[in-house]
Amino acid sequence: MQQLSKGLLFLMAATTGLVVANNYYNQPLLGLMAKSYGVTELQISSVPMLTQIGYAFGLFLIVPLGDKLKRKKLILSDFFLIIAALLCSAFAGSPLQLKIASFFIGLTSVVPQLMVPMAAQLADEKKRGAAIGAVMTGMFIGILGSRTLSGLVGEYYGWQTMYIIAAVIMMILFLFLFRHLPEINPDFKGSYGSLLKSIIVQFRTQPKLRLAGLRGALDFACFSIFWTTLVFLLEGAPFHMGSDVAGGMGLVGIAGAIMASVVGKLSDRMRKSTLIVIAILIIMASWIIIGFSSESLISLIIGAFLLDMGIQSVHITNQTIIFEGNPAARNRINTVYMVMYFTGGALGTFIGGYIWYYFKWEGISIAGFVIATLVLLTHWIGEKKIKNKTL
Repeated sequence: MQQLSKGLLFLMAATTGLVVANNYYNQPLLGLMAKSYGVTELQISSVPMLTQIGYAFGLFLIVPLGDKLKRKKLILSDFFLIIAALLCSAFAGSPLQLKIASFFIGLTSVVPQLMVPMAAQLADEKKRGAAIGAVMTGMFIGILGSRTLSGLVGEYYGWQTMYIIAAVIMMILFLFLFRHLPEINPDFKGSYGSLLKSIIVQFRTQPKLRLAGLRGALDFACFSIFWTTLVFLLEGAPFHMGSDVAGGMGLVGIAGAIMASVVGKLSDRMRKSTLIVIAILIIMASWIIIGFSSESLISLIIGAFLLDMGIQSVHITNQTIIFEGNPAARNRINTVYMVMYFTGGALGTFIGGYIWYYFKWEGISIAGFVIATLVLLTHWIGEKKIKNKTL
């Protein structure tokens, strides 16, 4: 099996970031989308939610195939579907068409979740956490950088142009992967049906995986509720900023995303439960700052940085925990975790749209802090139950 060189790790991290970005281009563009179709913010806020729901479906239906089919062939085949979904979004003639296309963008843009277990499999055991951290750094830079790029493109060239650019990026990336990505032969020999059933077995038999999934779902709900509604806050008084500035906030998050690689290295030698508690406390502190930021851009920047740093730290540590052992089932294990993770993200997006509509930023801040508190309680109770073997 090919070793994980620095060049290959960079390509995998870049792929992860560029593909996952497809799911998040829409968030700074929601205001522009609403205006172009003549609908309300609430009506268009379901676009990112449907993208995340599509992602959850893709995680369950496509990612497990990484244990059954040749990984490179699966990834390259999926790229054709990603490009088609992006172009359908670019030329959507109605909000309904956009929502359907957005669902399929999420469904197909699951390549990052094939890359993470692939990096874990290719990496040396002593450097696995660092490898996962590097790939996850790429992912979070993609998630947050996508907002900056789409905000700028949307403001000056229209939101449809962003999806055309994204399709071109996918075409170029396909060529690099075709040439440099190694092939990994599958370990699972059963049918597709038995493969999907085995996902449920992984969920039922691994208490640490169940806890990580629930912790991750609440963690990502915190992330989504903030980034989905931030554009609405910045477009109104007293900021009156366009999608370019709203997207530019993603640069703040990127600074926090860089911490993912540091956390990955720490998780190789520090007690993981302690790392998670520290990260959750950072998230809770960030929501307190965010709550007092409805009229202060500087406070909002500080809060966003701390929020992303804490959320990414929980996520990286979660994945380091679930990938310990059982290499033959890593794609299915990742499927369980990420389905729960993005279901939480979709729920956060859904709740965020309604809370913003009825309670504005004060309601968003309270909801974010409450969810962060639930993450901490879930962690403490779950750890205790695992120790007592009752989870």
